[in-house]
Amino acid sequence: MAENIGPRQIVKGLLQGIAPPRPLFLPIVFSHGARIENVPLRVFLTNPTKISNSLRQIRGRLHSDGVTCYFDPLLEAEALGGRIEWDAEGQIRWLEWPEDWRDSMQREKMPEDPAKRGRVGVAIEVVRRLKLILRDDCLLMAGVAGPFALATMLARLNREKEIRLSDIPAETLDLAAALIAPLATSLVEAGASVIFIREDILPALSDEACAEWAARVAAAVNIIRFYEALPVLLLADRRSVEINREAIVRQNWDCVVCPALDPAAPEVMEDFRGLGSSRFGVALAPGTFKNSASSESYADDSFGRTLREYAPAVVTTAGEVPTDANIERLNKVWDNISLNRGI
Repeated sequence: MAENIGPRQIVKGLLQGIAPPRPLFLPIVFSHGARIENVPLRVFLTNPTKISNSLRQIRGRLHSDGVTCYFDPLLEAEALGGRIEWDAEGQIRWLEWPEDWRDSMQREKMPEDPAKRGRVGVAIEVVRRLKLILRDDCLLMAGVAGPFALATMLARLNREKEIRLSDIPAETLDLAAALIAPLATSLVEAGASVIFIREDILPALSDEACAEWAARVAAAVNIIRFYEALPVLLLADRRSVEINREAIVRQNWDCVVCPALDPAAPEVMEDFRGLGSSRFGVALAPGTFKNSASSESYADDSFGRTLREYAPAVVTTAGEVPTDANIERLNKVWDNISLNRGI
């Protein structure tokens, strides 16, 4: 029966193109652990013991199909030589690049082992530990930057302004894409079972440019699938999703595509459902879980009806859930999903 099928079985089915009996519920909850451990984020991100301990506690409270082992938008940027500036409270202020970062990367020929750079080794160690500690049917999740997410940082683009494809040199996109595969390989070899390829923002893309982007992502997707882990393309910016939705849907993705969608916008939902029942996911606005008075509600009956109608393979969040999130509100979404098995 559908209710006896666990998340690992669902992942196996999705890799074979089989529609799941229910969506996987995979909210991204990670930095919340720094609050649990009562340490600044700067300390938390470098300490695998504190990360593992806090995630075990989160696992005990949060009803979901997976635990977020590591999720840091600046992980790759730091590995490539970027320097994070922290404020007095241990929060990220900005990222600075050395002037010679490109020459340095050319000299070092892109390391085969990303674990040797920055905090990537910490992320890998957390995955290894949780694989030993969490022996239930829990999925181990980690995030890596997509080509545009990293390339816009490398090109020092202002994300508050509209980004055009012509603003990003092709060689910078190639460099960014080249890091995804070795990093993803290290994470899945350590035991990760779900890899989010995160794209924070996309420029307006023609069909040709979208096909080139999909090809850059495909190398990492193929490696993740080789290890029988689930690749999830996380499109976190709702505006980028809406302006590119036709070009995105026309691509032949071999992963679950999770765009930031508003369940109240049926025409956009309908477009992405065209990807197929094993390739379509939904990314919910993470800020909506901060308090019960939010204007967007994913915990009521209407969302349950949306799940029954559109049957996404994955329900996640379009970024990290805030550290002051209402966990019980997240659990209500789980209840909605688990009560609607067989959709």
